[in-house]
Amino acid sequence: MSSVDHYENFPVASFLMPRRLRKPVAAIYHFARAADDIADEGDLPNEKRLRQLDEFRAELARITDNNTPHTPLFENLAMEVHQHALPMQPLYDLLDAFSQDVVKKRYTNFEELIDYCRLSANPVGNLLLHIYGEATPVNLAYSDAICTSLQLINFWQDVAKDYSIGRIYLPLDELTQYGVSEEQIAQGIADDEWRALMKFQVDRARAMMSSGKPLGTILTGRIGLEMRMIIAGGLRILDKLENAQYDMFRQRPVLKPFDWVVMLANSAPY
Repeated sequence: MSSVDHYENFPVASFLMPRRLRKPVAAIYHFARAADDIADEGDLPNEKRLRQLDEFRAELARITDNNTPHTPLFENLAMEVHQHALPMQPLYDLLDAFSQDVVKKRYTNFEELIDYCRLSANPVGNLLLHIYGEATPVNLAYSDAICTSLQLINFWQDVAKDYSIGRIYLPLDELTQYGVSEEQIAQGIADDEWRALMKFQVDRARAMMSSGKPLGTILTGRIGLEMRMIIAGGLRILDKLENAQYDMFRQRPVLKPFDWVVMLANSAPY
């Protein structure tokens, strides 16, 4: 959902966000991007990546304890946490997700993958709703459905990219169920078995997104429009995956200028 490829669970339509909310969102984004880079970028050994993420946890602990962080990144984050009374647990959850990325490269079943999304994606929606002043239990549940769906959509976009860094986010039991091997992913073969597997994944992600759509109506004004644009963007990527017959190896779906026109047309209040 970001404007760059680093961290995709931030609003794709951030230009719609009211100016007063941009600073806290930027602080969370920079924190998440920096942690994501530790987990993914460069050639650091895993031990060093995990140690650097632990240093981030120590900075979060300073914020929790009302102590001054040691770095400007966390000084800015602390200011926004205190000003907007943001919960700390979602920030710790994000770090746990990045640490998991360092050491866990496969997911046995969908339940494991959902547990990962609970750490990697849902905290972002949680924090945004707190910034908006809309963090009711009902809204948080809708947000979790949207964020988890967006994370899954990002996985299905990036099957080849993730495999290139040793990761497979498709549940292993479902690979077996549909007769798809890891070697097939390595070779980028989109045969009938692959298409059946990915149709199942896309249909499930679309149903999950649809279950969260009421949030786009509950939120009003510009943040409501932004939420509807986010939902429309995720659904648009799923449509593109279908239109490419699930061959994301050769046609990675991305949002182009015309897609934004379509998304805006699809973002009228439900």
